[in-house]
Amino acid sequence: MEKPAELGEFLRTRRARLQPSAVGLTSYGARRVPGLRREELAQLAGVSVAYYTRLEQGQSQNASDDVLDAIARALQLSDDETMHLRNLARPTRRKRRPAGKPETARPATKQLIEAIDGIAAVVMDRRSDVLAWNDLGHQLLAGHYEADSPYSAETRPNLTRMLFLDPHTRELYARWDEEAKRSVASLRLIAGRHPNDLHLAEVIGELSMKSTEFAELWSRHPVVNCTFGTKQFQHPVVGQLELSFEVAQLPDDSAHRILMYSAQPGTPSEAALRLLLAGTHELDSSTRP
Repeated sequence: MEKPAELGEFLRTRRARLQPSAVGLTSYGARRVPGLRREELAQLAGVSVAYYTRLEQGQSQNASDDVLDAIARALQLSDDETMHLRNLARPTRRKRRPAGKPETARPATKQLIEAIDGIAAVVMDRRSDVLAWNDLGHQLLAGHYEADSPYSAETRPNLTRMLFLDPHTRELYARWDEEAKRSVASLRLIAGRHPNDLHLAEVIGELSMKSTEFAELWSRHPVVNCTFGTKQFQHPVVGQLELSFEVAQLPDDSAHRILMYSAQPGTPSEAALRLLLAGTHELDSSTRP
C-alpha cells in the first residue's frame, strides 16, 4: 500500500460524498463526478487549488497540522477519519521489511484471559491474527478450529480472513453485513498506521483477490476505530446470542489487542455462554486419559 495513492483515494471518496449545497456552495455547470470539486474543497479549507491538488496527488508530504485540520473540517471528517488523514499525509521514512519472527502472545497475557470467568477473550495482533484465546473465546468464534491452532504461525486463524472466506464464520454473525463493514473500517485505520507491514499487505491483497465483497467495501475507504459495541450471533451449538464487545490495547509496543465478549447478567445470552463453557469443560474431561 503506497501512502500517496492511499491518500488521494481517501480524499476523493470524501469529496464525493459531499454535495455543494450541503456546505453552503452554489453548484454551477454539469459535474462529471459526484461531490465537491477540488477547487471547491480548496476554497472551503482556505488553501490554494494548486496546493490541494499536489496533496491529493501525493506530491506534498509535509502538510502542517493546521492545513490537515482545515481539510478535515471542510470534508466534515470524523475524529477517526481525521486521524487516518494525518497518518496518510505523513511521510514514511522506514522501508518495508520482510516478515520477521512470528508474533506470540506473552505468557502473562494468556494467563490473564484464561483467568477471566464468563467472558470470551481472544488475543490478536494488529493484523487480526489470533495469538491466543480462552476456552470460551475458542468455542464462541471458532469451534471448528483446533484449540491449539493460534500457537503456530502455519495454523493460526485470522479473524478478518475468516469473516470473508470461511462459510462457518459467515453463518456465525446474524448481521454479517454489519460485521463486514465494521471489520473493513477497522482494518483501514490499522493499515494507515502501519503502511510498511508486509504481512498486513498480504492479508489485504489476498482478501481483495478472493472476496468481491471485501474488495467493494475496501474501495469505499471506510475508517472507524471499532473498540466497543454489540454483536448478534447465531451460534451452531447454543443458538442466538447478543453480546457486548470491548477491545483493549495492551500497554506496550506490540500492538496486540484483547477482544472480549460478555453478556448482560440474567439474560438468555448469559445462560447460553455458560452452557457453551460447560460444554467445553465436558469435552476436556471426556478426552483426558
